[in-house]
Amino acid sequence: MATTADFRNGMCMLKSMTTGRVFDHKFSSGEKVETARLERRKHQFLYNDELGYHFMNLDTYEQVTLEEKMVEHPALLKEGQEVEILFHDETETPINCELPQFITLEVTYTEPGIKGDTATNTLKQAEVETGAKIQVPLFIENGEKIKIDTKKAAYVERVK
Repeated sequence: MATTADFRNGMCMLKSMTTGRVFDHKFSSGEKVETARLERRKHQFLYNDELGYHFMNLDTYEQVTLEEKMVEHPALLKEGQEVEILFHDETETPINCELPQFITLEVTYTEPGIKGDTATNTLKQAEVETGAKIQVPLFIENGEKIKIDTKKAAYVERVK
């Protein structure tokens, strides 16, 4: 159990791990706070349907289904992709799903770049193999693989 001696007194911003909601809270001096024990487990994305997103534990082969709001950038999920699911240690309740920081996906459709329009850092929209739409530089073409930052859902670089 943590106390207010473990952190600075006064106004704090707290984030609900289950709903993602952020709210302000003021702790009084000497107030005790119960710490949550969380565990990260590697899972593989299988598929999604009307029930949610289905994952398989890579160690036990057990399957777990998560709601869309529990998955970070679900449009970037590719079948077979490894992710980490955060569980509450005591109740075994899944809290959220985190993708790796960077993933590589193939561009399935993008408009051709306009020749000579490279003086500025202009971006265009591209659709990747998962159906997600990402802003990419003009030189990116259909069939190319790109590295994507999953925290921002943004283009990082072209992959050779």
